[in-house]
Amino acid sequence: MKKLLIVLGPTAVGKTDYSIDLALKYGSPVISCDSRQIYREMTIGTAVPSASQLSAVKHYFIQTETVTELYTAGRYETEAMALMDRLFAEGHETLVMAGGSGFYIDALCNGLDDFPPADLQLRAELTGRLAREGVESLRLELKRLDPESYAAIDIANGQRVVRALEVCLMTGRKFSSFKTASGKKRDFLIEKIGLTRPRDVLYGRIDRRVLQMMDAGLEDEVRSLLPYREYAALQTVGYKEIFAYLDHCAGKEYKAPVSGQHKNDGPVTTLDRAVELIQRNTRHYAKRQMSYWRRDKDIRWISV
Repeated sequence: MKKLLIVLGPTAVGKTDYSIDLALKYGSPVISCDSRQIYREMTIGTAVPSASQLSAVKHYFIQTETVTELYTAGRYETEAMALMDRLFAEGHETLVMAGGSGFYIDALCNGLDDFPPADLQLRAELTGRLAREGVESLRLELKRLDPESYAAIDIANGQRVVRALEVCLMTGRKFSSFKTASGKKRDFLIEKIGLTRPRDVLYGRIDRRVLQMMDAGLEDEVRSLLPYREYAALQTVGYKEIFAYLDHCAGKEYKAPVSGQHKNDGPVTTLDRAVELIQRNTRHYAKRQMSYWRRDKDIRWISV
């Protein structure tokens, strides 16, 4: 029986190395399932696999899109399924997927109902609100229109909230009503492998990786993306905190909070403060990822 092995877990837990080892064992490529590593302009802040890791095995869905173009979980489902059909037809019996994007993994495993085409004007308006007002205002509106989605999705993820709210406003239907109730049937087995580490170890890895990103030039990468900061892809931990710091350097009036920051954070007046916020917000993100996956009884957890 054809099989898909999905390596998942919180950020910085070690999914990349683990998935490469599995891929080498089974003669498989690695199919990335990461909603940020798919963007070619975002390299350092998304922890894209290194050149040596990419050369070890073939990777798919790494830096194939641009931040200015819309990419959704529904599109990922369609394209990843087509890729796997081709790879299975070529003779692969076991394929390896790796990523931390729960909604993309759910779309691949269970499928999504056909969502309406995106309203790009409405998307731009909501994304602008996200940048100006922070995620709190939008998620309260989502809670009023669709409490089921509010309870189910990662409401700290601005892009997820924007998409759910967009569908509600555009169709007059709840975003949650478009999800497939029973799940689509797949003609291959799915095995989910969840990686964990003790919390203090994971948080230490996160803090060190943020420092490594800064040494690798994250500030310059974010600075180069200033013209695109309104796009949903860049409402992301590691980018928005440095945007806030660059705003302070440019003398722009402080508008708070941006998505992921707390009301009492205040303006980001130093680069050290931006780094502290990235570390803290990444730790919070890892905690939310684990909360999301604990509901999935099909995951086999492995301590690494």
